[in-house]
Amino acid sequence: MADLDLTELADWHNELREQFPIITAHPDVAYLDSAATSQKPRAVLDAVQRYLTTANANAGRGSYPWANHTTALVERTRQRVKEFLRDPEPERSGVHFTSGTTEGLRNIARDWLPGHLTDGDEILVPFADHRANLDPWLEARRLLAEQGVTVHLRELPYQESSGDYDHRALAEVVGPRTRFVAATHVHHVYGGDMNVHRIREAVGPDVPICLDAAQSIGHLPVSVNRLDVDFVVFSGHKALALPGSGAVWARNAPGRGGEFWPGGWSGTPNTVGIASLEAALDWLDAAGTERIARWTTALGARLTEGLRRLASYEILGCQTSLGAGSTVQRRHGIVTIRHCEIPSDDLGFILHSHGLMVRADNLCQAGTDKRDGSVRISLHVHNTAQEIDRLLTVLATLEG
Repeated sequence: MADLDLTELADWHNELREQFPIITAHPDVAYLDSAATSQKPRAVLDAVQRYLTTANANAGRGSYPWANHTTALVERTRQRVKEFLRDPEPERSGVHFTSGTTEGLRNIARDWLPGHLTDGDEILVPFADHRANLDPWLEARRLLAEQGVTVHLRELPYQESSGDYDHRALAEVVGPRTRFVAATHVHHVYGGDMNVHRIREAVGPDVPICLDAAQSIGHLPVSVNRLDVDFVVFSGHKALALPGSGAVWARNAPGRGGEFWPGGWSGTPNTVGIASLEAALDWLDAAGTERIARWTTALGARLTEGLRRLASYEILGCQTSLGAGSTVQRRHGIVTIRHCEIPSDDLGFILHSHGLMVRADNLCQAGTDKRDGSVRISLHVHNTAQEIDRLLTVLATLEG
């Protein structure tokens, strides 16, 4: 199935790969770190240059044409985010631009969540996902405690074998005082879809769910209607836009907490980042996020198939999704490994010496330290089957 997808999408892929200047300018380098930050297609770079050279101005703070153009750009991109997320009620929801996922989650934790909690309430949070989706909720608990309000953090249960949420165990964690859930859409280490719809089934229709979508936006189709969540937070730089851009989408449903609005004076928005985000979403829609997901999943399956034949490597995460023909293949372009003898930092340096750029450390995963280092290979539409085979060849030379 994986090879079939790679064959069927070959012409489509070749056309898109040529649209990444940094990729085509370095043919001897394989960039395998898109989960950390994505490379930018020419359309995004052109949109940034066009904005900066034709209409750069502040938004909402002037009546001259450049300022009006920028104000319209900001509002247009808000609507563009809603369209991209398949928002069923765009007239009610809100989009607020941030510097990225971390800031967006902190805004919700500081500016919205405290007003919806009382003494003794409980929130469910992930203790083994990215720290950006744990630290803000710990901070919110601390701030409320200083006000004399005790809020209990309950850990979302995990399956030890896969790193997925343990949805069967959720029933034991959810209680009558559960008021909020923070979850992750695609895990930044294991690459798995965390099946958020099952969290909704467990907590019922009235509990707000906040979704860290940093590793799903731009990599696969995302529908807030299907997911039935109340917040979607993502970083633009992981979705082909510029660093320092991102957004919080808020459903603003009256029965699930109502309107979200970041506290304090908003100041000047990152207008050039917003221009890049609009262009990135346009590019992704034109390319087709469903096809992007098929391509990166097929490349990931090719990689895990090859890794299974190398005894010196441990593949982290679900072990039943390693085969190309697996019916539970859910790794969305992220494969994380450890060598049985070579430390992860050293393995990262070795791969770099062969022109293979990967991430090697503890990957900002909550609850880990330096002893838990690993090497993450993360893929996007510009990666090729030849790059995967080249990586596997180098890894094979390091077999013990």
